[in-house]
Amino acid sequence: MEKLNEQDQEIVRYIHLKDQKEQAFNLIVKHYKERLYWHIRKMVISHDDTDDVLQNTFLKVWKNLDRFRGEAALFTWLYRIATNETLTFLQTKQKKQLKTINAPLLSAEEILESDTWFDGNEIQQKLQACLMQLPQRQRLVFNMKYFEEMKYQQISEILKVTVGSLKASYHHAVKKIESILKEEML
Repeated sequence: MEKLNEQDQEIVRYIHLKDQKEQAFNLIVKHYKERLYWHIRKMVISHDDTDDVLQNTFLKVWKNLDRFRGEAALFTWLYRIATNETLTFLQTKQKKQLKTINAPLLSAEEILESDTWFDGNEIQQKLQACLMQLPQRQRLVFNMKYFEEMKYQQISEILKVTVGSLKASYHHAVKKIESILKEEML
């Protein structure tokens, strides 16, 4: 298990103190809001949807704060909740899109272009469009490893999968991205 930093030690102390749940929660929001936002945003893409998923994540954290036992690092616990909320959101969204089959689906580029909060350049937009074509698991692993620079062991604890499986997913994601980019250059 990962050693807690001073900030997380303080939060965990508040979690375990009687009548300090609100203080602990406020510190969690203060210290993790931005990181969790970008973790979710890389999967969901839309700013508005990301805000919704982040809000749901913090609601779940609030409801389950008393259950946090410290068996996993606080970081791992929060990322697991955010990841699960993100995957649930994406599955629900996909089901809704399948029900409205006659409605035109937006491409990854159209989603990014219509998002007023996305300020990436053309290269970033191409990479994000490539990532949108990956299966959810590969995209999630790629984002966590490449953008968030997490170690495989951290990702393994968050996603509850083996390190070997993660390495394979990351490798396949990289190969697919390279293939997509090569096709576009032809």
